[in-house]
This record gives sequence, C-alpha cells and structure tokens, in this order.
Amino acid sequence: MHKVIIIGSGCAGLTAAIYAARADLKPLVLDGYEPGGQLALTTLVENFPGFPDGILGPELIENTRKQAQRFGAQFHSGAVSSVDLSKRPFKVTVGSDTFESETLIVAAGASARMLGIESEKLLLGYGVSTCATCDGFFFRGKDILVVGGGDTAMEEATFLTKFASKVSIVHRREEFRASKIMIDRAKANPKIEFLTPYEIAEVHDVTKQSVEKVTLRNTTTGEKIDRDVSGVFVAIGHDPNTKIFKGQLEMDSNGYLITHDGPRTNVEGVFAAGDVQDHRYRQAITAAGSGCAAALEVEKFLAEHES
Repeated sequence: MHKVIIIGSGCAGLTAAIYAARADLKPLVLDGYEPGGQLALTTLVENFPGFPDGILGPELIENTRKQAQRFGAQFHSGAVSSVDLSKRPFKVTVGSDTFESETLIVAAGASARMLGIESEKLLLGYGVSTCATCDGFFFRGKDILVVGGGDTAMEEATFLTKFASKVSIVHRREEFRASKIMIDRAKANPKIEFLTPYEIAEVHDVTKQSVEKVTLRNTTTGEKIDRDVSGVFVAIGHDPNTKIFKGQLEMDSNGYLITHDGPRTNVEGVFAAGDVQDHRYRQAITAAGSGCAAALEVEKFLAEHES
C-alpha cells in the first residue's frame, strides 16, 4: 500500500515526487509511455529559471529525477494499462503488476500530434519543433514553416514573426479551422505567407542533423515543390494521455482532465498536474508548479483522512 502514486515522470510528475518525498510520503512514480515527458525529446531549454546558459531537456529531467530519488521517491518503469478509481485505495495496473494507493497524482502529460513521417521524427529537436514559445528564439532571422490550420497554428506563426524573417503556414486544405480573427491577424502580418493546399512530404536533411529544406506535396494535384527553410513547427494539436481515465475522471471534449480548487479532480483523493490538464500554457515551469501544488494538496488530504 502506497500513500501516493504519481503517474508520469515529466516536469509535473517529478516535481510532485520531490515535494511528496520531502514530506516523507515515499511516493511511487510510474514512468509512463514517454519517460521524462516532452522535455526528454527537446534539446536546449533556455527559459527554465536558474540556468542562465540554458540546459539540455534530458539533463534537466535527469537532475530532477535524481533530486526526487535523493529524498526517497521510488520509480517503476512501464505504462499504466488500467486504473480503478471506484474506491480508495485506488488500484493502478502496469503490465502484470497492480499497485494500491491512498491517493493518486495524474501527471501523464500530453503528446504533440506529429505528421507521421520518419524524417520529422529524426529531426525533432534539430530544427523540427512542436513548441514556438520554447524554440522560437533559436530561429532569429531564419525562414521557417508552421504546419496546421487551427488557432494554434495562427498563434504560433504570429508569435514566430518576432524572430523569423519569414514564416510560411502550410495547410493541407484551402479552408482553415482557425477563427476568423486569428486568420485575419496572420494574413495582415507582412512576414507571413500561406501555402495551401500543401502537406509536408519530407524534411531534409537527416544526415546533417539539421533542417535545410522541405519537400511539399500539393494535396490536389500531387505536384511536389522544395522550399529552403531552417525550421519546421508542427502545430496540429496535442492529445492528453487520458484514455485510461475515461468514464472515471471528468474531462473536456478534447480529453484534458478538468480540475477545480487547484489540482483536484472529481474523484476525492485524485489530483492532476501538468499538460494532462493544462492545454493553455504547456510549459515546463507551469507543469512543475502544478506538480508542486498537487503534492501539497496530497499531503493535506492525507493529514485530513488519517484513520
């Protein structure tokens, strides 16, 4: 029997683990599908406080993990396959192992939707990005592409014009899902151009480990064109890792967990932190902050429910 189980080992989960471990709750952290979360897939992180020269994403995660272990957090690798939140203690199943816990912190994160081409995956963190706020600074004076047709794509493209010399929005259809105000704002920006109806067929150059150009395919005619660019920002949305909680935890229409009074969910004793419930900010620092809040609430909850 555990006092608290934390699902997820990104910034939110590891920060929760540090606070819970320091409170002598001996948390068990379940690594999840993507150990280390999205930071484990990034290269340089320059906007996390305390690192004036920046820090590599995997290094930041590794340091935070060691910090949690130092205070007594335990780790178990593997992804959670099912949970039973019908009564306390909660049951959490990972492969052939089932764990019981008095409380639960869900910090399972959200996965950025990708285009599904091999070169995109291999160049992630080397010119391919899913976060303009995180990586825009690295593309000062460069030509870049933003892929997507929703508000996120328009917002990211507009934000990136602060740094880039030119931003091309690539969308596979002629019409956009984005709101009129966001489209109008992007169209009014002299640094933004629209490339429709196109999709990315290939990102080059994997052998150089940097983005040099892209091959675009016209979705109507099939014609291919090459464009020289230094960066590709994929802005087609995120999917929160919440499938296993369907029917047990309240979530919005996109699958993000709904929290109230800070990190509390609709099930007493279950708390949520990080990108699994935050579709607005999605930053390492906000995830860490919500992980801290969740651990503090767990500590308070356990003190109130001591038998």
